[in-house]
Amino acid sequence: MANLETNYLGIKLKNPLVVGASSLSKNIDTIKQLEAAGAGGVVIKSLFEEQVQLERASFEQELTQYDALYAEAVEIFPKIEHGGPKEHLYWLGEAKKAVGLPLFASLNAVTPEIWVDYARQLAETGVDGLELNFYSPPLGFDRPGADIEKLELETFSKVREAVKIPIAVKLHPYYTNVYHLAQAFASRGADAVVLFNRLFQPDIDIRTMEERSQLRLSGSGDSLATLRWVALLYGNLDAQLVASTGINSGKDMVKMILAGASSVQVVSALYKNKLTHIGAMLEELSGWMDENKFGTLEEFRGKVSKKQVKDPWSFERAHYIKALLGFD
Repeated sequence: MANLETNYLGIKLKNPLVVGASSLSKNIDTIKQLEAAGAGGVVIKSLFEEQVQLERASFEQELTQYDALYAEAVEIFPKIEHGGPKEHLYWLGEAKKAVGLPLFASLNAVTPEIWVDYARQLAETGVDGLELNFYSPPLGFDRPGADIEKLELETFSKVREAVKIPIAVKLHPYYTNVYHLAQAFASRGADAVVLFNRLFQPDIDIRTMEERSQLRLSGSGDSLATLRWVALLYGNLDAQLVASTGINSGKDMVKMILAGASSVQVVSALYKNKLTHIGAMLEELSGWMDENKFGTLEEFRGKVSKKQVKDPWSFERAHYIKALLGFD
């Protein structure tokens, strides 16, 4: 029978299926269910700086809304302050004690100081590793893309210096040069690069003529950009490659490992098919390995990457040209 063991951020996993950051991990009971279903690891739902700020503002508003009702009202109650990320941190520590599978924290902040502060606090909960979920959209015409990337790299370096646990960076596909940025993070000490963060885009309701937010679950076809970049980067970074977005089946897992991924992150497939789908995906991966006589993941990892295929150009422009010439 196939051995599915791998590792993520240097942490041993019983299989390469890691449940990505999402509401699937928002309570301890669900994390236990993910463990029972066979997940190799879980990335806990991200701690967002904006979420803490909004909660703090709402808390302050609730505390002060009646201050002016009576002259003495301001002095009746003791000074109470919002706990910031403390609730998330406490819960994360409790989750770590409640399950045996590896747990990884996820952080999405805005200001460099908050990145460092929250990263340090997350590391202190005892999690096995930390995923930095980078998304710095250009919010003006006068900010060059290079400045955004420079800030992210500087922020990462500060976080890397502040915490001792392994760190992954989760990137989106809209950088000018993914090659350069992935290598830059790896050279600064990133233990893994996760490709890619799936950004939720706004939509327009033509009936009401208003903007709306719509969550669309990813399908296997959404994984092709990830597949390409994993194949391009494999063997060229001093960091692991983790595939995310569009991994919906065991076959999708096979493709990503053939391209060079050390593990994959799965979310949408579990929303669509329930948590028991983890077992079905792993069974399909194991069956493919048995059929092709692979005993371990390492035996076929990167077998169809740019570094190992006969025509390395195929992952760059060749498929684009073939599609143009062959499309009828």
